[in-house]
Amino acid sequence: MTRPFKVLGIQQIAIGGPSKEKLRTLWVEKFGLEITSTFVSERENVDEDICAMGTGPFKVEVDLMQPLDPEKKPAVHATPLNHVGLWIDDLPKAVEWLSANGVRFAPGGIRKGAAGFDITFLHPKGNEEFPIGGEGVLIELVQAPPEVVSAFAKLAGQ
Repeated sequence: MTRPFKVLGIQQIAIGGPSKEKLRTLWVEKFGLEITSTFVSERENVDEDICAMGTGPFKVEVDLMQPLDPEKKPAVHATPLNHVGLWIDDLPKAVEWLSANGVRFAPGGIRKGAAGFDITFLHPKGNEEFPIGGEGVLIELVQAPPEVVSAFAKLAGQ
């Protein structure tokens, strides 16, 4: 079966902790990443700083996340490496094909993410209907904008 989409590269890593201040000490003060924006969502129980590593189409986000309420779900701080985001060249095709091939998605469907790109999440665990999950890892699929798709194609010599 031919896969109708490509995983282009890492779009982001999301790191959770009880306090963004401690996360900032390492990632911003020591590593020198720049905070480019913040995102707060009561629905997602998150207060996050979106940082940048690198530039242009190969920039990788490092999201530093703390819960708004440590007693509520999702518990963004409970798993320090909260999730990995992957650039996808055609997100709707990827979701359709992966679903048809037994991959379980988390509730919420395709929607705008914190950085403004269309996103969806693969569930960390499979179930009876969709037996393939992230084997304990939450995976975010992110629609790559045209300039990222083009830059990766050039890098690959296409």
